[in-house]
Amino acid sequence: MSARLRGYALFASVAVLVLVVAPVALPAFRLDELAKYLCFAIAALGIGLAWGQGGMLTLGQGVFFGLGGYAMAMYLKLHDAGGDLPDFMTWSGVEKLPLIWKPFSNVGFALAAVIVVPVLVAVALGVLVFRQRVRGAYFAILTQALAAAFVILLVGRQGLTGGTNGMTNFYDFFGKDPEAESTQRITYFVTAVVLGILYLGARQLVKSRFGRLLVAVRDGEDRVRFLGYNPATVKTITFAVSAGMAGIAGALFVPVVGIISPSLLGVVPSLELVVAVAVGGRYALAGAILGAVLMNYAKTSFSEQWAGGWLYLEGALFILVMTLAPKGAVGVYEQIRDAIARRREAPPRVAATVKEEVAA
Repeated sequence: MSARLRGYALFASVAVLVLVVAPVALPAFRLDELAKYLCFAIAALGIGLAWGQGGMLTLGQGVFFGLGGYAMAMYLKLHDAGGDLPDFMTWSGVEKLPLIWKPFSNVGFALAAVIVVPVLVAVALGVLVFRQRVRGAYFAILTQALAAAFVILLVGRQGLTGGTNGMTNFYDFFGKDPEAESTQRITYFVTAVVLGILYLGARQLVKSRFGRLLVAVRDGEDRVRFLGYNPATVKTITFAVSAGMAGIAGALFVPVVGIISPSLLGVVPSLELVVAVAVGGRYALAGAILGAVLMNYAKTSFSEQWAGGWLYLEGALFILVMTLAPKGAVGVYEQIRDAIARRREAPPRVAATVKEEVAA
């Protein structure tokens, strides 16, 4: 079987597992948790594209995740309010709906903002940064600082963003009760399908001429520049695509979990996404998704039994992966697969050698 057919077969198997087996085998609570993991997987897919394929270590993906999430939450809160002020604004003493909120009463504008706002922010940042040839650790620190500043902004504007508590208590999600089991199943299927579509799109992008150019920029940016290409443009486009994916993930996260708050968007959540991508395998898009699902499942499982020690375990796991298996779980799998293939091919070669020696 060719590599392409194996890839299609594996994708179809995972699709059946996620879309057919999981909804039947898992109780409603665990299925809702899996939907949350898939939201993080979408954001991780964007990191895998930017970091694994483009060499841009982004430690502030929570910013774009939050922009998409807050855009969706603003629409839902206005829809629930029915023309009045959202509940948290009333509690905060706000008397008039802020101007920036008014367009989000339109569902079309809100859904467009989920993608457009993160992309525009990423493009603006990319144009400013990549043209100055900022890369490596400096770019990572810059994105991390952006995430910290974003959280401070959200916390400091209680009447505008809900402050530390964020936004919650959504009562209507496009005509359905968000707490109903049927609605939760719908959001799960929507999240899974969106993840599959984005994965296929990202995979096609990586295999295209642009994808090959992106990898060339990662491996030798100066060489690409000498060949007449502009690495800043390539990196800005990729960074923007990654931000758009994070915005979609944040928008889906809101109805799945029922809340969006600064605690989900800061430096630590962004670092956790990077760790997940590294554990799964940053050089493979599927590895980013696998790492996000496994790491969040492990976080849930370990936190239930060892709440205070998860961060230490996560940090140790990241160090071990980066030192012993830099290609992550996917890389380990590929090494084992290649070793098995070599062992299967060894006997015919040995036999041929023996025949040659006898003939001589």
